[in-house]
Amino acid sequence: MQKTFVIYKPDCMEQKHVGAVLSRFESAGFSVVGCKMMQLTSELLRDHYAHVADKSFYPEIEGFMSSRPVIAMALQGDDIVARVRDLLGPTDSRKAAKGTIRGDFGTEMMKNVVHASDSDENAAIEINRFFKPEEIFTV
Repeated sequence: MQKTFVIYKPDCMEQKHVGAVLSRFESAGFSVVGCKMMQLTSELLRDHYAHVADKSFYPEIEGFMSSRPVIAMALQGDDIVARVRDLLGPTDSRKAAKGTIRGDFGTEMMKNVVHASDSDENAAIEINRFFKPEEIFTV
């Protein structure tokens, strides 16, 4: 069983789609092994988005991601990184097919409902960034 990391973004929280999104993950057979609501700090966001922190659009990302509390979650399941990304659809919600999470709930590139790890390696890094070891459970 592999693990992945997701963030229910501010737009997901504001529009009250957390339950619908979680239901899709659970219906796909995934288990929640870590979950917490948190306010993302500038320091944590700079670390998480280090690959784009020097870009001109980064302040907009930081402003959006810190605009309200989010839910950070670790999920477990077979081939979970690829399967979660398939459930989400493309990063740009405007290009996501109906029936995908982003196609059904997202509105644009940044307001795309959920961040999800893009590889097993990044999933491990992101889980360790957002959770202490004792906050991840075995199911």
